[in-house]
Amino acid sequence: MKVLVVGGGGREHALIKKIKESKKVDSIACCPGNGGISYDAECYDVSATDIDGVVNLAKEIKADFVVVAPDDPLVAGMVDALNEEGFKTFGPAADAAIIEGSKVFSKNLMLKYNIPTAEYRVFDKPEDVIAYLEEKNEFPAVIKADGLALGKGVIIPETLEEAVAGVKEIMEDRIFGESGNSVVVEEFLTGPEVSVLAFTDGKCVKPMVSSMDHKRALDGDKGLNTGGMGTVSPNPYYTEEVAKECMEKIFIPTINAMNKEGRTFKGCLYFGLMITPKGPKVIEYNCRFGDPETQVVLPRLKTDIMDIFEAINNETLTDLDIEWYDEACACVIMASGGYPKSYPKGIEITGLTNGQLDGVTVYHAGTAVKDGRLVTSGGRVLGVTALGNTLEEALKKSYSAVDKIKFENAHYRKDIGQRALNAEK
Repeated sequence: MKVLVVGGGGREHALIKKIKESKKVDSIACCPGNGGISYDAECYDVSATDIDGVVNLAKEIKADFVVVAPDDPLVAGMVDALNEEGFKTFGPAADAAIIEGSKVFSKNLMLKYNIPTAEYRVFDKPEDVIAYLEEKNEFPAVIKADGLALGKGVIIPETLEEAVAGVKEIMEDRIFGESGNSVVVEEFLTGPEVSVLAFTDGKCVKPMVSSMDHKRALDGDKGLNTGGMGTVSPNPYYTEEVAKECMEKIFIPTINAMNKEGRTFKGCLYFGLMITPKGPKVIEYNCRFGDPETQVVLPRLKTDIMDIFEAINNETLTDLDIEWYDEACACVIMASGGYPKSYPKGIEITGLTNGQLDGVTVYHAGTAVKDGRLVTSGGRVLGVTALGNTLEEALKKSYSAVDKIKFENAHYRKDIGQRALNAEK
């Protein structure tokens, strides 16, 4: 098979590395790709959001299968367009991708079908939000932009002043554009967070191994929210008992709810969960593989990923036994200095050979090759990932590799996985 992967970040690199292991695949193309991906796939300069461009590219290269990885093209209907042209695809149609595309839709879905989540209210006028927050006067609060915002559309103000400033940024200054037309205000939940990605063909749901993300930019979970500064798998808080409860009260009810709404979801459904004192609750849904969770989940996948993608496409997932390696996995993100705010690009990266380093896998997120040199081209630059018999061993390997990779003002957290290690004790 010839497989086309749409996207150009660390998640896409992780997918490509796993697809490359498949016995069914002869060649992989990627659009737009990045510097690191170019060592593993043929990259084409077509934007991941250019639906017509991607359909034309799939025709031109005679792709046998197209994997649409990022949220924007999924929500915009890229899978629908590819299916209309007869391509086999992995990823949900637009009517199902709305589960991530609109926080208001997903919260209303959970309320309607009794899926456990935080209490919430929806607003489309800034003055109404502020009046409600003043009246409630309960902080910290959680304020979410309705639409897509690169994983950064959530603010957690500790005071009314912070809340007012945040509402102004989202709804008046439009820092997330149209995504801030409406906001959801939620109660602040407490407990450990767990990310669970799940394969589904709309008939059955098969959760992947669990992971733990680290969203804040700085050690000790301080600083601004980012797209994710590192991940580990498995997540020690996701016990067999919790997994069973999630399956019964969240995973299956969500798939059933989407079917009842006439929005059958086929692809990877991401469940962002909080294990509260009252049991697991949904913080958010994503309509695709998480980034950087994919970088620690897929290295643990034993089953041929193309067998899974084809089973989802054919709606025969129930017949497939998906196997996983027992090893732990850790990913440390190396970011540009200044991320998640402004940062320079084009800084040379040293310490890698053909984008890789012995003993670990380096997933490229924001890199480019210029005049034969590997340089930075984004906020999150590299995901340095290692497997180990224990989480401690995996982390040691990752951090030892991070020490060997250099670019000016590289920024990374020194405490990835510490929460998980403490929980294991």
